[in-house]
Amino acid sequence: MKPTLATQARRILIVDDHDDGRKMLQIMLSVRGHHILDAADGATALQIALSERPDVAIVDIGLPGVDGYEVARRLRADPRTTAIVLIALTGYGHEDDRQEALAAGFDVHLVKPVIPEQLEQALQDLLHPHSTDF
Repeated sequence: MKPTLATQARRILIVDDHDDGRKMLQIMLSVRGHHILDAADGATALQIALSERPDVAIVDIGLPGVDGYEVARRLRADPRTTAIVLIALTGYGHEDDRQEALAAGFDVHLVKPVIPEQLEQALQDLLHPHSTDF
């Protein structure tokens, strides 16, 4: 895959309660040079976001305890974390799920399993909205 502006090293928090899904994303993004943080639940994700201030958080919706919607709402409500780019990556793929994710504060809603190029394009669009990829 050719490098794009989105492959500039970013601090990305991956939040997913499924170990395999979290590890797959970690591998996919770390080979592109990103520094990866991870959490298996919403409460831990909030703690990491506050202490580490990632550039991006990729969050599953169906998390135990604090779900992904609530993670997004809390991150958006806190001035220390409001600027984090939030990507919902979930198995919830209906239009009302997308609308709920956007209403909770996510910047984009992607459905699992994500195609690597689709995630790369979302990162490109969100991190560099006015750039073009030549």
